[in-house]
Amino acid sequence: MFKNRWFIMFALLLSLGLVLAACGGSSDGGEDEATGNEGEGSSEGSGEEASGENGDFSVAMVTDIGGVDDKSFNQSAWEGLQAFGEENGLVEDEGFDYAQSESDADYVTNLNRLVRQDYNLIYGIGYLLQPAIEEVAGQYPDTHFAIVDSVAEGDNIASITFKEHQGSFLAGVAAANKTESNQVGFVGGVDGDLINKFEAGFVAGVKSVNPEIEVDVQYAESFAAADKGKLIASNMYDKGIDVIYHASGATGNGVFAQAKDIKNNDPEANVWVIGVDRDQHEEGAVNDTNVTLTSMVKRVDIAVQDVSTQAMNGEFPGGEVIEYGLEDDGVSIARTNEEAMTEEIISAVEEWKEKIINGEVEVPSTIEDLETYVNSL
Repeated sequence: MFKNRWFIMFALLLSLGLVLAACGGSSDGGEDEATGNEGEGSSEGSGEEASGENGDFSVAMVTDIGGVDDKSFNQSAWEGLQAFGEENGLVEDEGFDYAQSESDADYVTNLNRLVRQDYNLIYGIGYLLQPAIEEVAGQYPDTHFAIVDSVAEGDNIASITFKEHQGSFLAGVAAANKTESNQVGFVGGVDGDLINKFEAGFVAGVKSVNPEIEVDVQYAESFAAADKGKLIASNMYDKGIDVIYHASGATGNGVFAQAKDIKNNDPEANVWVIGVDRDQHEEGAVNDTNVTLTSMVKRVDIAVQDVSTQAMNGEFPGGEVIEYGLEDDGVSIARTNEEAMTEEIISAVEEWKEKIINGEVEVPSTIEDLETYVNSL
């Protein structure tokens, strides 16, 4: 009897052990599978997780009101996304895309739409989108965002900035060496800290070459008012200004239009435009000549490609500020118009560029710093 009971107990314990072992194996396998599924699910809308080797990475941008074909800032950013897409075999409208804003009321709407379409990385092009980026990024912590030309708060936001004052200084050097009337102009878009950097650098560059040159500064208070840009340029050229530097997005199209109208009516007229953000040489073409002296090129396209690549590789610089300047060719002066940009002007530009890079010249980035700088000359 005892032996039978012992045998039954032993059999029960053995059976229980086998059941527990089977349950343990099933639990381990289930946990691994669930973890895998959970990881796959959480990657939807997340730049870092969805960006691995599966080729599912996607990126998009929201323009400011200047539009994707503003021949300036937004266009440069879009060209950067197109180049990134082509390099990585992405298909437009799926792997990369843009949403155009007709007014500032569209910013949040466009950002939310791109989030719903599961883009891993979404750019806001221009400092005007900063509040919208911060608002939407706060609601979607698993999506990566980037703001160009501003610094935004958020661990899932990369802030891309440039040393526009440095490039604008060199534009001022070029203008000072080109003017024959000792009068140059600056046309800004919206008067604020960002465009003030362009103004401060430009005026400092002009005055560094010749403190006696007069610089007329006017703001259109819009980045999308070509008609106002044309009117401001007309008034400047009429009073003897012969070189105008614009930092005004699509408003600058009006500056080019006015210079070309003058050149059309009088081929001997001495009028020049300095473009901004991208090489705007093609915008200055008129008959057999060109009114674009040079352009202060801000490599928004390269910055967009750079940050997109980091995000795709799982190295998104969230919460960081990335700044591009003269030392890394983030800003530069175009030399496309070889006839207008003489060797003498290029030599002067290179000389001042070297002084800036080696720290001999500290270019002012605010109006207050500009006043101090000019007074020290």
